Formats: sequence, C-alpha cells, structure tokens
Amino acid sequence: MNKDLRSKLASTEMLILDVDGVLTDGRLFYGSGGIEMKAFNAHDGYGIKTLQQQGISIAIVSGRTSDIVEKRAHELGIRFLYQNVAQKNKVLEELSKESGIDPQHMVHVGDDLPDLALFQHVGLGIAVADARLEVRKSADFITKAKGGEGAVREVCELLLASRLEQQE
Repeated sequence: MNKDLRSKLASTEMLILDVDGVLTDGRLFYGSGGIEMKAFNAHDGYGIKTLQQQGISIAIVSGRTSDIVEKRAHELGIRFLYQNVAQKNKVLEELSKESGIDPQHMVHVGDDLPDLALFQHVGLGIAVADARLEVRKSADFITKAKGGEGAVREVCELLLASRLEQQE
C-alpha cells in the first residue's frame, strides 16, 4: 500500500458504508408475509465498534429501506443512518454538516454503481472484492474479502493500523 493511501486512511474521521453487498453479501431473503431477512457479519460489527472507540464516526447510506438495517445500526450505535437514498452524493453535504466532518476525511465502502457518486466526493473510495467491475476500477483500494464476508472488518483494521503507524 502506498504512502499517500496510508496517509489518507490515517486521517479518516468517518467511515461510510453501503448495506447490500457490503455489510451483507447482497442477497435478499423474504419470508412468508413479506418479512425481509439479512445476514450481517459479526466480525464487521466488532470492527465498527472498535473504530467508534477510537473516535471514528460511522455512517450507513443505503439505496433501500429496511427495518433490519435500522435495528443493526441501533445495535452498533451508528448515529448517521440514511436509507432510501437514490443519489448517494446528495446526502454527503447533509452528513458533513451534521457531523462536522469534511468529506475529504471520509472513506466510503461500496460495491455497486450508486456508490460511484460518493467515491468522487470523499477522501477515499473502497470497493469490496466482489464489487462491480466499474466500482473496482474507480476505487482507491479493493478489499480481499467479499461483501458480507468480513470486508468491513478488513477496512476497519486498515484504518486502525494506519492510525497507529502515523502515531509512531
């Protein structure tokens, strides 16, 4: 990993996450009566909590709306939750104003075309390993792990390691 990337990771104040394909593997399960189910990776949750303990804010920006995502965000103490967002870059100004964090100190993790708009306006864009080709080509970094399989934890560990290196 080059020095510029490590420096940007170390100066990160907020991690923005997509849901389907990043926090989950992208599959949608519907039970009888229309109940939606998603599988979240517990290792990702631990990474998120660890970042929060280090003062890094977390935001979720999703194109869909789901009660399960709201519940997971609440469980993890994620204050910034934006759902049903058609154009993800449109919430960036509001998110920056509400958090007091400049977009250049934000990292976005995505997997699909709607994430490209955020990649253009944040400090770093990260694609999960199984992201669409266009997203991987536009990303500053690509995880080794797939979405829903520890990719978020991988990013959390990169952010923490970069901060530690900078302190040394």
